[in-house]
Amino acid sequence: MQQTLELRATQQLTLSPQIVQAIRILQLSAADLEHEVEEALSNNPFLERTETTTTGSTASGDAAATAEDEAAEATPMPTSVSDAGDDRDEHDPWSSTTPKRNEDERPIGEGYAPSTTLRDHLVEQLAGNRLNDADRLVVEVVIDGLDDDGYLRQTPEEILSAVPPECPIGEEDIDVAVRFVQSMDPPGIGARSLAECLALQLERLPEQTDDVCIAKRIVREHIDLLALHDSTRLSHKLGCGEETIRRANILIRSLNPRPGAQFSDAQARYVVADVITRKVNGKWVASIHPQALPNIQINQIYADALQRDRSGNGAMTRHLQEARWLIRNVQQRFETIQRVAQVIVDRQRRFLELGELAMRPMMLRDVARELGLHPSTISRVTSNKYMETPTGLIELKRFFSSRLTNDEDGTTCSSTAIRALIRELIAAENPADPLSDVQIARILASRSIKVARRTVAKYRTALRIPSVEARRMSVTGAEPRRSTPPRPIAALASERRTAQRQAARSQGAASNQSEAASQSL
Repeated sequence: MQQTLELRATQQLTLSPQIVQAIRILQLSAADLEHEVEEALSNNPFLERTETTTTGSTASGDAAATAEDEAAEATPMPTSVSDAGDDRDEHDPWSSTTPKRNEDERPIGEGYAPSTTLRDHLVEQLAGNRLNDADRLVVEVVIDGLDDDGYLRQTPEEILSAVPPECPIGEEDIDVAVRFVQSMDPPGIGARSLAECLALQLERLPEQTDDVCIAKRIVREHIDLLALHDSTRLSHKLGCGEETIRRANILIRSLNPRPGAQFSDAQARYVVADVITRKVNGKWVASIHPQALPNIQINQIYADALQRDRSGNGAMTRHLQEARWLIRNVQQRFETIQRVAQVIVDRQRRFLELGELAMRPMMLRDVARELGLHPSTISRVTSNKYMETPTGLIELKRFFSSRLTNDEDGTTCSSTAIRALIRELIAAENPADPLSDVQIARILASRSIKVARRTVAKYRTALRIPSVEARRMSVTGAEPRRSTPPRPIAALASERRTAQRQAARSQGAASNQSEAASQSL
């Protein structure tokens, strides 16, 4: 084999680290971006929070509001980077007008999580029980297998795999440990299912009345009918009156389906709007929410010191470059979000004024074509981003909906508007005689909206609206009409073979009788 050198020219697209960071920052939500900035502040010495200062006396409230409206109308983006020069642009800080939040102030719900966890609460109860080391170990393994709601989702095999090999236990010991945990406080802890959780709580009630017994049978045997609120079938299967079923339902509703949730330390994450929409001089304007802007800048003292350093510290130079990249990419993120949000507001102006019924059909490629961007960029911009509108907080993805075209006149309608119209029709229907999907399709056709029945059923299911039979049952309490189920093919074949054998036997008996008659003659 002979080795040779060969020159070959190829073209290859390579993404620089700055572009990769820009793409990743663009698709982050406001909360994730804040976490990203906090991590960068802790790791990069050239980044710092922007210090906001106040000078002299403030203007009056009316003058400040007027100035704010004029500024929002003139420049929707509240911050920008100076373009004085290439070299100076590297050192100019980029900051927002958002005042720095006092570190002593806490967001709503922060710092009020319960200090005692579910595991601590259960382990404390073990202190008063005389268990040997092996039994205590198995019980603690079962406790570790509980989720935040207090349910035991692990199988006996998974629990056994978590026990040390030197501890000889079997599945019987696991069952005993599970029953021991289920006897602890709060009631219903350690259940494997919702039915078992409710049954455990009913067992712990001080008075075992007839209503409690009926409630036990409901949760153990007919919890599916309980979910359907089918009191008629429950009373028929349990052999009791509907009044008894009603009292049992009230008793079941008083139980806690998530007994471990009170010890959960999970905190609610509040959504921060990325964009604010408001009407300025009769025109809808989209601007970046000030609270979504991270108030960061370059530490100019450190940057100047590094520039004066002749030794050329490579690590510090890299940190400074990464800090500049982060500030530029964050600014570019908000500029892109503001541009996309403004196009959405311009196209969905009637939605902001009239509601969902006025939603226009819009696709990602429509906005991308208008802004000269790729549809994947529009998808990243609208993912996990929210807009504050007069009707509430709306995700940007919600403004995009499919287009349904009428074949007769060529008009188009948004699927979101059709869903809203279906919701209004069902809300205004007669409860005793609800509208079927076919009737809804005919009403929409009378309004020049041609939609198939299966499309109406799909939209109704997406809106979590029950079928016409379920809506009628909820009012009248009657059982749904059931058609006779088709007979299995195997049963039909068996009946056919039986009939053929009977016919063969009858034919054979007739031939025997004819032979006997001929012999007698």
